[in-house]
Amino acid sequence: MRRSLALVSAAVTSMVALAFLVPLGLMVREIARDRALADAERQAGSLAPALAISTDRAAVERAVASIQAGEAGRVAVHLPGRPTIGTTHAHLADLQTAMARGRSFSARAAGGYVLLQPVALDHGRTTVVEVYLPKEDLTRGVRSAWIVLSGVAAALVVGSVVVADRLAARVVGSARTLAKAATILGGGDLRTRIDPQGPPELREAGRAFNTMADRVEALLAAERELVADLSHRLRTPLTAMRLNAAALGDEPAAEQTRLAVQRLEDEVDRIIGAARRPKQQRALCDAAEVLRDRMAFWSALAEDQNRDCDLVGAEHPVPVPVARTELSAVLDSLLGNVFRHTPQGTAFVVTLYEGVGRVAILVADAGPGIDDSDTALRRGASGGGSTGLGLDIARRMANAAGGDVRIDRSTLGGAQIQVWLPAAGARRR
Repeated sequence: MRRSLALVSAAVTSMVALAFLVPLGLMVREIARDRALADAERQAGSLAPALAISTDRAAVERAVASIQAGEAGRVAVHLPGRPTIGTTHAHLADLQTAMARGRSFSARAAGGYVLLQPVALDHGRTTVVEVYLPKEDLTRGVRSAWIVLSGVAAALVVGSVVVADRLAARVVGSARTLAKAATILGGGDLRTRIDPQGPPELREAGRAFNTMADRVEALLAAERELVADLSHRLRTPLTAMRLNAAALGDEPAAEQTRLAVQRLEDEVDRIIGAARRPKQQRALCDAAEVLRDRMAFWSALAEDQNRDCDLVGAEHPVPVPVARTELSAVLDSLLGNVFRHTPQGTAFVVTLYEGVGRVAILVADAGPGIDDSDTALRRGASGGGSTGLGLDIARRMANAAGGDVRIDRSTLGGAQIQVWLPAAGARRR
């Protein structure tokens, strides 16, 4: 923006300067020419009294030598019926015209101009005084005047560019401050505010930004309180469930129920903690650890239904820019879809793949697959195969983190849900 304003200012100032300088330059040249001709006419006129007194050659030569142009050898006197005194540069036709007209005029000559001044003598005779003007006399001072005018124009252009740049810097600085604050706010720092500066429009935008930030902070605080309150309300039914599970005895199903209730209580605790803690930075979690934890939970149900399950690639930590609770919810949804939409005994495999700047979580099963992957990815889609609301949850989480969700055919013969996420520290696109 600063460069554009500077270029516009330079262009406009240059056009204005040229609009004035070109006529001024031509005027200066005309003034210099008129001044030289007027000086030549004055010097030629100064010889008229001497010629009126005497046309003796010696007297005329003394009179010619007494003036500046005559001293320089640029004056010639054309006496009627006598040889010319001095060096002539005028054409014969111009001399005849001057004698016939009886008034002075200028004409072109070799290397410049000549001023021809007729002087009336006695007995009706006319002599012509010729003053030669070289081109340098006609343009004396023009070049220096043009240089001064060009310098003034350049100074005006530079000054306008500097002023435009300073004004643009003020506007751009305010806009950059606003953009930087918006970026910080988008990154999760809800305390970001700016001091409105710059033109009235940008100051108004800055005040609107501060109002928006206050409103967002208030809304998120209210949302956190609501989530925490709802989570606390879940404790009463969870306590009842835990007491009922404790009374079920020592059967395997009872133990699984107690384990499920315990995990549910842990998740509620995490939700309460996350809701109470303001998010200042993007959440991070170890995808490998989350996968191991959720596979341990679902493997018990898989064993009851005679499903072969396996976890691949989760041997070492793989950090991803997603909250643990969100990733756990997505995995539970995807694995839950496998159990809901494939027959008992159907095998499934969960694979964690770490590439260059990208991490993929692949949930593949040996079920009937998904016929229409585009429909399955739309919100609320459900039907045959491993699909349902879990895909929408996974898609929203992946999009928020800068990734995406894809559906493909697995090597087991069924569906393969691919959740692609950026690796922790990778730049979001």
